[in-house]
Amino acid sequence: MAGVALATHSPFPSRSAVAWALMGGLSGGGALAIFYRALATGRMGLTAPVAAVLGAAIPTVFGMFSEGLPQRAQIVGFAMAATGIWLISRTEDDSHPQGIGMAALAGIGFAGYYLCVKQAGDASAYWIAAVSKVASFSLTGVIVLIGRSARQIDARGIAFGVLAGCLDIIGSVLFIRAIQNGRLDAAVVLSSLYPAVTVLLARFILNEHFTRWKALGMFAALLAVPMIAWR
Repeated sequence: MAGVALATHSPFPSRSAVAWALMGGLSGGGALAIFYRALATGRMGLTAPVAAVLGAAIPTVFGMFSEGLPQRAQIVGFAMAATGIWLISRTEDDSHPQGIGMAALAGIGFAGYYLCVKQAGDASAYWIAAVSKVASFSLTGVIVLIGRSARQIDARGIAFGVLAGCLDIIGSVLFIRAIQNGRLDAAVVLSSLYPAVTVLLARFILNEHFTRWKALGMFAALLAVPMIAWR
């Protein structure tokens, strides 16, 4: 992305925009690491909706204080989100589901990324994405070194990691452009709909099976996302 920014002669952002991009990168990078861990230790179809709902709800709550009280549809969305998270987190044997707590932390981190990138303003989306990913890469690199887990990945894992990284930073640029040309809540809502794809992949590729209550909880959580950011 830095190469694309240089090739397109994009002006380098101001110090304030760089600072916000760095903070957003730290928040988003940490959240992504936690989210990947939640997917690995928990169940993909259960952790993704939790992270998405919190990631969308927190920026909307921030908007409540800066733009006024929410509409009725948003209030209903908050209630549906809480109900969905409870149903998703509920286990048949009353044991604590793995990955749900980490998914919640990831959702908070994603919300921090959304808010910080919004504060970066109308600077070049390429530079904002590049700067934020420098912070993300530095943080996750330190985590890998401290955890001494660099040798645990094989060639196949590296290949998928590179592919995921390319998709991630392309999505970051598109998201930044979306909030620069429109509203933050609309961009957050659309980007938070990714669990729908994640749940389908978990169902058809990983053969995950859900009880009727969990399926209802996931439906409520996904439906709550657009309602929370309703205007």
